[in-house]
Amino acid sequence: MATWQCIQQCGACCYLDPTERPDLDKYLTEEELGLYLNMVDEDGWCVNFDHETRKCTIYADRPRFCRVAVETFHDMFGIEPEELNDFAIDCCHQHIESIYGDRSGEKMRFNEAVGC
Repeated sequence: MATWQCIQQCGACCYLDPTERPDLDKYLTEEELGLYLNMVDEDGWCVNFDHETRKCTIYADRPRFCRVAVETFHDMFGIEPEELNDFAIDCCHQHIESIYGDRSGEKMRFNEAVGC
């Protein structure tokens, strides 16, 4: 069985372009939506994503919507705890493919890490 995990130096989820996430107001609070929009740089990437190291510069203090946690995904998307693993894997597949491509090194590393 595949088990979700974040892979180092990917950052696909740090591409926050709101035009590609039209339902933000449906799962973020008003305060979170404001924070989210303030985190988006002109190029669509999070202002806290270091492109050189490909790491989050505020990882320990990142907002709730940047965390893969049972409570967060239940509150935001209605995902039940037993569904989180598969949902998170699907989300990562979509983000990685849309940013880096289906045959990218990031996609191969993710598949290897989660056991796909």
